[in-house]
Parts: sequence; C-alpha cells; structure tokens
Amino acid sequence: MEYVILLAIAVAFLVFKDRPVMVLTFEKGELTGSKGQIPTGFLRGCKDIAHKEPFSGKIKVYKNRFTTKLVFSKSIPAKVKQRIHNVFPHASSTKKRGRRA
Repeated sequence: MEYVILLAIAVAFLVFKDRPVMVLTFEKGELTGSKGQIPTGFLRGCKDIAHKEPFSGKIKVYKNRFTTKLVFSKSIPAKVKQRIHNVFPHASSTKKRGRRA
C-alpha cells in the first residue's frame, strides 16, 4: 500500500512540474540568467528590447507537439510583451506542409 502512495506522488510530481524549454530572467534591463537552448536572434532581440525599455521579470517558453507558447511574468509591461512576441522565431520546420494541388 505504501508503494502505491509513493508511486502516485511521483506521477503527480512529474505531471505538474513546471518544465519550460527556455527561461530568460531580466532585472532592470539586464539579462541575469538563461536556461535552455535559446536561438541567438531571439536572445539578441530580447537584449535589445531590454536595453531600450528596461524591465524586470521572467520569460518562459513552453513547447508541446503542436505549438510554442511564451509565458511572461506579471511585471513585464504589455508593450514589451508584444515586442518580444514579434522577435520570437515562431516558424519551425517540425510541421509537415505539403503542396496543395
């Protein structure tokens, strides 16, 4: 009976654990931490945006089978969020696109 409870706790931990693909941490317009493989163009663009309009907060990138999602901390202004969305490389070669006749 103990093993079943431990197994249930382990499965719940794995399911609900926050696992972003990339994390960027900014403080007062400076990049203080990064995690994951960040495309150089996106990193450069985020640094430029932070330099021009200093902000503090985290940007997390999640990826599932079909989409890539950007999640921002509440301290990042809406104007900066939109600029970062514009810099993010949305197009990926994972989708299978065929020609239409």
